[in-house]
Amino acid sequence: MWDCVIVGAGHNGLTTAAYLAKAGKSVLVLEAHSAIGGAAATETFLPGFRNSVASYTVSLLNPKVIADLELARHGLNIVERPMGNFLPLPNGDYLSTGATLAQTQRAFARHSQHDADRLPDYYAWLESVADVLRQQLLRTPPKPGRRLRDWWASGVLLNDLRRLPDPTKQAVFDVFTRSAADILDGWFENPHIKALFGFDAIVGNYASPDEDGSGYVLLHHVFGEVNGTSGAWGHAVGGMGAISDAIAASAREHGAEIRCGQRVAQIVTQNGRAYGVRTADGEQLSARCVACNATPKHLLLDLVDAQDIEPATRDRVTQTRYGSGTFRMNVALNRLPEFTALPGAGDHLSSGIIIAPTLDYMANAYFDARRHGWSQSPVVEMLIPSTLDDSLAPPGKHVASLFCQHVSPDTPAEQRDTIAALMINTVDKYAPGFADSVLGYTAMTPRDLEQRFGLTNGDIFHGALSLNQLFSARPLLGYGDYRMPVDRLYLCGSGAHPGGGVSGIPGHNAAREILRDL
Repeated sequence: MWDCVIVGAGHNGLTTAAYLAKAGKSVLVLEAHSAIGGAAATETFLPGFRNSVASYTVSLLNPKVIADLELARHGLNIVERPMGNFLPLPNGDYLSTGATLAQTQRAFARHSQHDADRLPDYYAWLESVADVLRQQLLRTPPKPGRRLRDWWASGVLLNDLRRLPDPTKQAVFDVFTRSAADILDGWFENPHIKALFGFDAIVGNYASPDEDGSGYVLLHHVFGEVNGTSGAWGHAVGGMGAISDAIAASAREHGAEIRCGQRVAQIVTQNGRAYGVRTADGEQLSARCVACNATPKHLLLDLVDAQDIEPATRDRVTQTRYGSGTFRMNVALNRLPEFTALPGAGDHLSSGIIIAPTLDYMANAYFDARRHGWSQSPVVEMLIPSTLDDSLAPPGKHVASLFCQHVSPDTPAEQRDTIAALMINTVDKYAPGFADSVLGYTAMTPRDLEQRFGLTNGDIFHGALSLNQLFSARPLLGYGDYRMPVDRLYLCGSGAHPGGGVSGIPGHNAAREILRDL
């Protein structure tokens, strides 16, 4: 009998395995696909061209996880982008964020001196809220009024909030309740500067930046750091699969076993308690507990027998909100793009290249997708990781990651190539010749993301990051401590606190609670 069987070898499942194995527990990880990593994987998508399959950039990977699991020793190397984001504009100009505050202020001053002057205060405001929430990332959310430790955790949280200065308290409430557009309108006057920051509010979020609560999604993307630089973004050499490979190496070093091609069909229970799993091949594996890296909806509606969960709880699971307007592409290029706004090579080609000139443009993209299935003027973020990592493409050639919004989760697969052509042509408007440089591509609709990675409705966060699905209410109120309605069944994926992104934090926190119970 294993101490723990873990369903899914995504990066969070592997993180849970590594921590449990490091603590001396016997651990088995079962992965349905032929390779580990889930959405954090690297594949060859065209002969000679490799790239991250779904997740595509690094910032949220928690430094404690990196240190505890010795990921650098296991081969992980993260390089920082030389600049932040690059926003080409329809009028032929551009906007960018630099590696330093002073660089960004100079870039902003060309468009608005007012906004350049406001920038230090905005960064300080954003960081004050991020600091408050960072304190909660590695904590287990308390269950309302259940156990002594929950009362204690609630008291610690309330005390932390009580001691905050009043402006910070107001900032926290604003982030959770207001829209990103409303927040940015209060800080800046230039529409393109608002767009440069507002893009973070719709990444993987099937919503308009005008939607209440989108301010938190904006904040969710600034928690991270790269090599000690707060708020920075970077690239894992070898693609995002290098992260999963390093975590798996750490887990195996401590004795964890990882089996691929083993799809779990059912959580085995008896008297309301998990005792193992049954695979699609009919093999039953016994364990003292089970942890699952799938979405909460897949776990609780598909893998657990209906009689093991109260009908009211199943209804709540059914009503949780999932959805992504994400259309993901990998593109092989025979040359680097030439942007009209900034021709030639430069650091901007190693940045996050964002095609979404205003918040209104982003809102229209969302409503267009709701009406017609996909936006006719889509939001596109393009990264060219081969400018930082020459192992991904042949000499002189490049790979580009396109992360595009918005495409309805209901869009049929037959429209995949039509939408892909639209995304390529959208980039071509700002970088003429880009379409001609494309040697080949792969593309995934939200439905493809669900079928390939089990992401319900293509939701990269395993559930919307709305106020009613955060902290103690993630995935459901009463089950925010990683323990599911079935005893000794745990959720260790992004559907648990603190949510999506390649952070490793849900896996870290779930392992701590499993060890507490074991």
